[in-house]
Amino acid sequence: MKFTLSWLKEHLDTDEPLEKLADKLTMIGLEVESIEDKATALAPFIVARVISAEQHPNADRLRVCMVDPGNGAAPVQVVCGAPNARAGLVSVFSPPGTFIPGKNITLGVGTIRGVESRGMLCSAAELQISEDHDGIMELPAGAPIGAPYAEWAGLGDPVLEINLTPNRQDCTGVHGIARDLAAADMGKFKDPAIRPIKGEFPCPVQVTIEDPKLCPGFALRLVRGVKNGPSPEWLQKRLTSIGLRPINVLVDITNFMTYDRARPLHVFDAAKVKGNLTVRHARDGETLLALDGRTYTLDSTMCVIADDHGVESLAGVMGGEASGCSEETTDVLIESALWNEINIAQTGRKLGINSDARYRFERGVDPAFMVPGLEMATRLVMEMCGGTPSENVVVGKTFGDDRVIDFPLQEVKRLAGIDVPLPEVKMILTRLGFMVAGNGPALKIAVPSWRTDVHGKADIVEEIVRIVGVDKVPMTPFERGDAPRKPVLSPIQLRTRRAKRALGARGMVEAVTWSFISKPAAELFGGGQSELALANPIASDMSDMRPSLLPGLVTAAQANSDRGFADVALFEVGQIFRGDRPDDELIAASGVRHGFASSKGVGRHWSGSAMADALDAKADAFAVLSAAGAPMQALQAIPGGPDWLHPGRSGTIQIGPQNVLGYFGELHPRALEALRADGPLMAFEVILDRIPEAKRRPTRAKPVLELSPFQPVSRDFAFIVDRSVKAGDIVRAAQGADKKLITDVSVFDVYEGKGIEDGKKSIAIAVTIQPREKTLTDQEIEAVAAKIVAEVTKKTGGVLRG
Repeated sequence: MKFTLSWLKEHLDTDEPLEKLADKLTMIGLEVESIEDKATALAPFIVARVISAEQHPNADRLRVCMVDPGNGAAPVQVVCGAPNARAGLVSVFSPPGTFIPGKNITLGVGTIRGVESRGMLCSAAELQISEDHDGIMELPAGAPIGAPYAEWAGLGDPVLEINLTPNRQDCTGVHGIARDLAAADMGKFKDPAIRPIKGEFPCPVQVTIEDPKLCPGFALRLVRGVKNGPSPEWLQKRLTSIGLRPINVLVDITNFMTYDRARPLHVFDAAKVKGNLTVRHARDGETLLALDGRTYTLDSTMCVIADDHGVESLAGVMGGEASGCSEETTDVLIESALWNEINIAQTGRKLGINSDARYRFERGVDPAFMVPGLEMATRLVMEMCGGTPSENVVVGKTFGDDRVIDFPLQEVKRLAGIDVPLPEVKMILTRLGFMVAGNGPALKIAVPSWRTDVHGKADIVEEIVRIVGVDKVPMTPFERGDAPRKPVLSPIQLRTRRAKRALGARGMVEAVTWSFISKPAAELFGGGQSELALANPIASDMSDMRPSLLPGLVTAAQANSDRGFADVALFEVGQIFRGDRPDDELIAASGVRHGFASSKGVGRHWSGSAMADALDAKADAFAVLSAAGAPMQALQAIPGGPDWLHPGRSGTIQIGPQNVLGYFGELHPRALEALRADGPLMAFEVILDRIPEAKRRPTRAKPVLELSPFQPVSRDFAFIVDRSVKAGDIVRAAQGADKKLITDVSVFDVYEGKGIEDGKKSIAIAVTIQPREKTLTDQEIEAVAAKIVAEVTKKTGGVLRG
């Protein structure tokens, strides 16, 4: 919401400095985002007249203009490409050395197609006062030549922009903002009564509302004999100061009412309206050429204003081009109505229209101001355009529901922790427009019609506290008690943070994908049940809750690849859904690697490149599990995985068959085809919720790092085993031979072929033996080696290779 300081002072009698007003606005909940003073930035720009505009000798689309900068200065030659450059035009001139904010350049003397140009004639977009860049600015003929443009245009008036929360629809108008500031002791609120205008004849156009739920109230008036044209200077300046482009006086009045009183209106050219008006549901397939020049196809959920020929306006969102006002308009219908907030929001979202009217109506306008707003707009039309008004046509309710709240005074102390005296409570609420009855300990408070967000006692406390000052709420420490403080983060929150940190440290980039995926993708990853289908999906390919994070990550990786970034490593930690019960909602950590995005480095490099493979995905999965506190010695990695992984290039991570923690490997070509992705793609997914909790009972503390002063001993063993024996079984058997002395076992060779019987293979392991109390003798080392051979033989049937 933008407004100028002078505009605010039309509603607030104040001498407070701008900085104090801005601070107070923020303190009472109307956060000031920016304060802009265009006078300083636009000081070098001056009002100038084009004396002549001749065709450029070397360019068809350029003109050589002689410009009078005023103040007795000699004419200046300017090369201009604007289509509206012509002799006699009064515009804005920038001399050399001027910084052009819209182009982010500093102007100099230049030569354009062989002709010298000593300055520039500017468009509104180049001055950043609007988005109009179709031509250079056209000022009134009476504008003073040589005067600073910012001073003449009133741009020295500071512009404030506030960030409104959705509940404060009353402050989408300057009038409401001034009321809040007056309640906060920043001045005296100006709120003159709006006098009704007596109609001189019955309005010939009648209104029918087919569905009162869509339109609770509708007011209409005909004004005959108006003269449309440019707006008065004060109105044009008021609109241009906040970035609106003046169009004509009738349209400008409606824009002024929208920003001044938060009361959107619409003006029809009465000559273009055939018959009476009907407020109804649109019919499927009906179209409307709107005022923005676009044609919209409507459906039966939308509300429209129609006449005998069809739709004339998209109710509460945007008017139609066919009944819009032009310079030839002589009779106008002024409409002021109330609309269903939810229907307005849904219509605007469906059609992609973000108008000023929609912004206010979907938040809820003041119902009691419907008719007074019509009277105020009528008076403005008569003052600026003349004309004779008809009587009002009013259909439906002209007021909202009464809301009276029983309010105990102690609620302020109970909820906010501050004592506010009864007289101050009454003064604050009265200034905000509330009606207060009673002298305590309980009050009856009537809520004003423009505060549709106030419904209960807590809302009243909020109004009192924000005006008194949030800084007045005392800082009260929580009672800690004698018991130790509980951890701030839950175990799953800690795991989530640690998992993200571990994957980021491995060179992966975090992604955040939709929680919804298509039904085929959900079925591919074990989902697609009816209870996980969305009742109202936002898109046809987002119909089901995701059973896995991988479909979204694969889609994101492919999108990067399509744009030339094939070597990507993405991860996500988030929720997945295996059913509709609370226990079926799990936290997973997943990742994908594509192309050269291996753990050894991303992309091609002269020192060597490595394609991502299944072992990278395995390493990622184990890094997550280690960071999340999984018991690493108990983990088993067994071949194979779910259907969406390649059967020969995948694995399952488990703590026994009853507790599967996750999977890793290369995505199956069938899965890649279903997700329309290019392979190969390496992926992993682990379920953080399935990691067993650490033991909570107290145990004897062990050193974090236990170093032995004795030299470790390494011994290699090669075993002949059946081809079906897993290397992990040999590793676990060797580790179990002597858990105190054996600190590491790793596989360094697997061999099948000459010298090995068919159906057999050789697996070689390296075992690290770490003495703790003394240096081991040869006999003791040989005894440990014998235990290793015996244990492996017992568990796997392996025979020591000769």
